[in-house]
Amino acid sequence: MKRIVGVNAQGNRIGEDHPAAKLTDHEVELLLEMHEENIGYRKLAKIFEISPSQVRNICKGRKRCQTAHHWKTLHLTQ
Repeated sequence: MKRIVGVNAQGNRIGEDHPAAKLTDHEVELLLEMHEENIGYRKLAKIFEISPSQVRNICKGRKRCQTAHHWKTLHLTQ
């Protein structure tokens, strides 16, 4: 099976395609929208089942803020 994923300038997978990602790209967008509606880090952390510090890093643009530099095809085995 093939899958096309976004990678950064160093060739590392980014966003929901990163092996350590706990949230989908859609969930990150939802988290950011909810934060704009003044929902606090702790409440968001409980909702999305991640740490408050991770919520803060996403909201402040420290994590999950890269855009794809180019695309790469992965050949996945089951």
